[in-house]
Amino acid sequence: MLRQRNEGDGATGLQGSAHRRSAGAAAGPLRRSTAAGLCATVLLLAGCNTPDPYVPLLENPRDGRTFYLSPQGNDGADGRTPQTAWRTLLRADALRFKPGDRLRLKAGARFPGTLSIGPGDAGNARKPVVIESYGEGRATITARGTRAIEVHNTSGVVVRDLTLVGDAASYRSHDGIAFVNDLPGDRKLPYVRVSDVEVSGFRNGLRLHGGAEASGFRDVVIKNCALHDNQDAGLVSDGPPFSAAAPAYAHDELTVSRVTAYRNSGDPQAFERNTGSGIVLGSVHQGTVERSVSHSNGSSSSPNAVEGPEGIWTYDSTRMTLEKNVSYGNHTGSTVDGGGFGLDNNVSHSLMQYNLAYGNDGSGFLAYSAAPNTAHRDNTIRYNISHNDGRKLAQYGGIVALGSQVADLSIYQNTVLTTANGAVRAPALRLEPSLRGVTVRNNVFATDGSPVVAAQGAFDASSMLLQGNDYHSSGTWSLLWGGRAYGDMATWRRETRQESLGAQVTGTDRDPCLAQVPVSAAGPALRGSEPARGALAGRCAGTLAAAAVDLRAMGVDPGRMDYFGAPLSGSPGVGAMETGPPA
Repeated sequence: MLRQRNEGDGATGLQGSAHRRSAGAAAGPLRRSTAAGLCATVLLLAGCNTPDPYVPLLENPRDGRTFYLSPQGNDGADGRTPQTAWRTLLRADALRFKPGDRLRLKAGARFPGTLSIGPGDAGNARKPVVIESYGEGRATITARGTRAIEVHNTSGVVVRDLTLVGDAASYRSHDGIAFVNDLPGDRKLPYVRVSDVEVSGFRNGLRLHGGAEASGFRDVVIKNCALHDNQDAGLVSDGPPFSAAAPAYAHDELTVSRVTAYRNSGDPQAFERNTGSGIVLGSVHQGTVERSVSHSNGSSSSPNAVEGPEGIWTYDSTRMTLEKNVSYGNHTGSTVDGGGFGLDNNVSHSLMQYNLAYGNDGSGFLAYSAAPNTAHRDNTIRYNISHNDGRKLAQYGGIVALGSQVADLSIYQNTVLTTANGAVRAPALRLEPSLRGVTVRNNVFATDGSPVVAAQGAFDASSMLLQGNDYHSSGTWSLLWGGRAYGDMATWRRETRQESLGAQVTGTDRDPCLAQVPVSAAGPALRGSEPARGALAGRCAGTLAAAAVDLRAMGVDPGRMDYFGAPLSGSPGVGAMETGPPA
């Protein structure tokens, strides 16, 4: 139903899909290109939709040289001052960068071409090479059938305060900013920083590519960027094919913060791989995506694709945290994927928390793996809100766990509401066969008549345990379990032994009184933003508390706060918020 992992196509796009994948483009040295696009009309995270206003930077205090580019410059000059600036990127590209060097492009000007930083260039964490604008505003690099900025087999590089725009050839075949490490051996090149850039019109807006022997980058921070109107993805990282017997990850310590990825449309001709995602992180050890927004992606992905796009997802990675993000209005051209968030093949020891998903074609939150191994394990989905996901694909739902190899997954303290979209009636929770060691506790699952739960398997308590959840329908109540349709909770509980704790009855079907909250009350994922149509609070949370189970007593640490940032006292009740709606 979902996609098979795709090992990639060498010099082009994403490998795999929201359930399978590997994301990637060219494996060799890169080029660059850029594209400026319109800003998204709905701002859901403060500081995420467009790069922050330009703030002039101090000269490099670490003994580096500074070079200038200006349309009024002269390539025969020394380039060392604004008055003796060079004129073209071609001249700047001939420079051998040393630690501490800075290349400054005149703000408001457009510079055709590409910039390459190779093995003999660059700096280090203490003396990085900096590529940036000077003056009021930002400079633009316009790539013509190339990448805009390429960093190959080196690091200690800062790219900031630029707009990068690609042309039609770049859109099909090249990345806007590409960091590539294909050195032999497991070599992690340290210190990469990308901030306050806008990238559009490329195959991938920004890409980190690791080599066949798990070479890659370490200590990477990408923040305050707008990556939009690209073909395959806004932001992607990838590495070598995953080996469960000897896991190796190309990239280490990667932070993505306040990045907006939107209108990355997908390739209508690509049916063998996934295209059209917002943020895709593959082959990462210890990574974070926080306070970022992904929306309106995947609209042109192939109708015949075996794998589809997702808003924000990770695969072949471990110790990942996706938190305080918003993913909405993402699409798929085919009958797979198109969801908000995903933990895909071979993800372990990872966490999705305090995120909001709404209005996606596919699932709000997905855990999936069909890889023939046991690498997808020990993951947690908690304190998230899904509102009206599964708008196109009823075989998904608000929260979905599927695939033959998902194990030791904890799903707790989430709030899900699904309502019909014409004939499409997605469940609040979908569980596919072959899940192992999955616990689902203290969640709100609400619908307007579609099944509150749709489980293909007749799971016993050793493989699937549901406790302390609220299953409410404002229409006809139904729950699907292993081919049997139940019309009331009591019968389902009695026949399956779910929703019980020893002799104690747990769970409820009471109305959680879900309501959209004003932005002034929004929690950690939304504070400071414009109205978010998907944020939900349960106004009857107090009346549901008795149905919950005590997570702490079960050895589960529920964290320090609920979705809305309220400190937790004791074990939380039911849903993503502890008591009542925020003031």
